Amino acid sequence: MSAVPQSPEITEAEAILAGLDEEQRQVATSLQGPVCVLAGAGTGKTRAITHRIAYGVHTGAFAPQRTLALTFTARAAAEMRTRLRTLGVPAVQARTFHAAALRQLQFFWPQAVGGQLPGLLDHKANLIAEAARRLQLTTDRASLRDVASEIEWAKVSMLTPDTYLGSAAGRGEPGGFSATTMTRLFQSYEDVKADRNVIDFEDVLLITVGILQEDAKVAATVREQYRHFVVDEYQDVSPLQQRMLDLWLGGRDDLCVVGDASQTIYSFTGATSRFLLQFRSRYPEAQVVELVRNYRSTEPVVSLANRLLMARRGGSAGGTWSEPLHLVSQPGEGPDPQFTEYPDDEAEAAGVAARIGSLISSGVPASQIAVLFRTNGQSQAFEQALAAASIGYQLRGGERFFARREVREAILQLRAAARAVDGTAGPDAAETDAGTASDVPATVKDVLSSLGYQDEAPSQGGAVRERWESLAALVSLATELADERAAHGRRFELGDLVRELDERAASQHAPTVDGVTLASLHSAKGLEWDAVFLTGLTEGLMPITFAEDQAEIDEERRLLYVGITRARRHLALSWSLARSPGGRGHRSASRFLDGLAPAATRSRAAGAARASAPRRKAPAVLHCRVCGTVLTTGAERKTGRCATCPPGYEEKVFEALRTWRSDTAKQGSVPAYVVFTDATLMAIAERMPSSADELAGITGVGPAKLERYGQAVLEVLAAS
Repeated sequence: MSAVPQSPEITEAEAILAGLDEEQRQVATSLQGPVCVLAGAGTGKTRAITHRIAYGVHTGAFAPQRTLALTFTARAAAEMRTRLRTLGVPAVQARTFHAAALRQLQFFWPQAVGGQLPGLLDHKANLIAEAARRLQLTTDRASLRDVASEIEWAKVSMLTPDTYLGSAAGRGEPGGFSATTMTRLFQSYEDVKADRNVIDFEDVLLITVGILQEDAKVAATVREQYRHFVVDEYQDVSPLQQRMLDLWLGGRDDLCVVGDASQTIYSFTGATSRFLLQFRSRYPEAQVVELVRNYRSTEPVVSLANRLLMARRGGSAGGTWSEPLHLVSQPGEGPDPQFTEYPDDEAEAAGVAARIGSLISSGVPASQIAVLFRTNGQSQAFEQALAAASIGYQLRGGERFFARREVREAILQLRAAARAVDGTAGPDAAETDAGTASDVPATVKDVLSSLGYQDEAPSQGGAVRERWESLAALVSLATELADERAAHGRRFELGDLVRELDERAASQHAPTVDGVTLASLHSAKGLEWDAVFLTGLTEGLMPITFAEDQAEIDEERRLLYVGITRARRHLALSWSLARSPGGRGHRSASRFLDGLAPAATRSRAAGAARASAPRRKAPAVLHCRVCGTVLTTGAERKTGRCATCPPGYEEKVFEALRTWRSDTAKQGSVPAYVVFTDATLMAIAERMPSSADELAGITGVGPAKLERYGQAVLEVLAAS
C-alpha cells in the first residue's frame, strides 16, 4: 500500500512546532478546553502562544477570523501581530482589551443604544478641573493627575461614585482630597462628561460590558464571532477586564491564559494577579503548563532573581504573594552581578557612565544597555553623566520615534519606492526582483541614503548622530524582518515593510535605536538588554517611601525582580549614601539586597541606620490648640487643630510648599499626596521648623521622607 501523501497544511503545521522546547510544544499543542500557562521571565511565552495560535489555525482546530488574542499594550499587540504574520496567520486579531471593546462599541452602539457614539476623551485633566471648579475646589497639575489616576482605579475596579467611598479606605488622599470629597469630585466629573457628551477610556469597557449584559442579541453575535481566546500577561487583568472576558466567553472555556504572578507590578492601576492564581479553582479541568527554562539570562542573573523572590517567605498575604516559579537558565554561565555603593548620586551616575563606556569599548552595542531606576526624576543625573562621557542615550517616554522628522520622511520615501516596485514587478516576478526578500535591506539602504544614511556611523554627535541612528534603526528592522520571513520560507517585499511600519507607527512599536536606554522599572516591563544597570537601590526608593503595608512592599520586590530579569548577561546594582557630594551619608541600601549583596560592598552604617530608625508609637489623645476639642482625624492630629478652627500659617508659605510638592511629584512621576499630604504641609507651614530635628517631630514626616525631602522643605521655608 502506498503512503498517503501529507497535505501541505499539515507539513507547515508540524514545521511550526520545530524549535520549541518540550513545555512550549505542550502549550502549542494544547488546543482544547481551558489552558493556564505559568510563564516565568524570559521563558518564551509569546513564542509559545503565537505558535499555539498558528498551529491551531494550520491544523484546522482554530478558525483565524474567530480567534482573538488579547494583551495590555498597543506595542505588545503589534509585536504579536508581527509574529503571527510571520507564522502565516495574518487574519488572527491581536488587540488590547480596550481596542477590542472600542471596535465592538462602535459597531453595536447604533442598534443597542441609538444615535451617534459620544466622543472619546483623550485626557481627563480639563474635565476634572471643571468638575473641581463646580465644587469650588482648588487644583493644580499634580492634583489633577492624582485625581485622574484615582478615578481610573475606581472604574477598572468597577466602582461608581455611589460605591467608591466604601472601598476607599487606605487609599490615602489623592490630590490632597479626603475620601468624601473625592467621592463628590468623582460624581462631578461624571456629570461634566455627560454635559459634554463624551466618554473616557474606561467607559469604553464599562459601556461595552453593559451592552453585552443587557442585550442578548448583541452578546450572541459577539460570541458567534469569537470562539477562541488567548490572554497574555494575565496577571495584569483588572476586575473590569475580567468581566469583559467572561461576557465574551459566555460560559464557554475555549480560553488560554498566560502570566506570571511574580511580575505583577501594576496593582496601583487596578491590575490583580487574583484571577491568574484562582484560574485552577475556577476551571478544575484546566491544563496547566509551567515554563521555567529561561532563554534570556545567564545563570548568575537567574540565580539572583530566584534568590530575591525566595527571600520573601511566608503566606500569601491576602493573595498578594504566591510561590514563585524557579527559573532555570539555558544560556549558562556568565559574569557575576556587580554590587556597588557610592558616596552620593553624582558619583553613582559617573560610575555607571564609566562602566557603560567600558562595555561599549568591549563590543556591547549601546542599544543593548539600559539604566533603570524607580522614578523618572532620577534620570537627570544619568543624562548628564552620559552626555559628559559622550555616550548617546534615549529616554524612554521622550520624543516618540515615529514623530521624528527623519522617520516620517523615510517612511514617505519607502512608500513611494514600494509603489514603484509594485508597478514594475508582476505577480510572477523572480525572487531577485527589486524589493523582494533577497534585497529589501539593500533597497532600504539605497532609499535612505538620500536622507543621509550610510553604513558607518558619523563621527560627530548631536542632531547628526541622532538622525543617523533613526535611519539605522529602520535598516536594522528591515534586515530583521527579512531574515525572519526567510527562516519560515516566506517572501518579504518592500510593501510588506511599509505596511509593518504603518502598523508600528499606529501602535508606537518603535524599532531599537542605537543609544543607551534610560527608563523607569515600570516602563522596562516586556523589554530586555545585554547589560542592565539597576540604580538608586536605597530605602525610600526601593521599596518606595509610600509602600507601607506588606502587599505594597511585596509589589516593590516584584518590581526589582522584573528589573533583574531584563538583563541577558551583564547586571550591575548600585546605590548611594547621600544625595549630593559632601552630604551626610545616612541613606541605607535597600532591604531587598540583604543576603544578596556581598557584605563587603555595603556600608556598616546601612544596617544600623535601619535598626535605629524610630518606630511608630500608639497615638496619644490630642486636643485642638485653639478650642481644646479632642482631635480625631489624622488631618486634625497632624495640624494640631480642628478643621473648623482658623489656620495658624501664612498663606504664601503654604502655597510655596504646595508648589514645591507639585514639582517634586512631577519629577518623580508619583501622585502629589505620596510626597506629603495637604495636612502635613499645613502642619509644616504652621510650625515653621528650622532644622531637620524639628521637621522630624511633625507627624507625617518619617525617617525616609526626612532623608528624601527634608533639606528641600527647609530651603522652601527659609526662602519664604
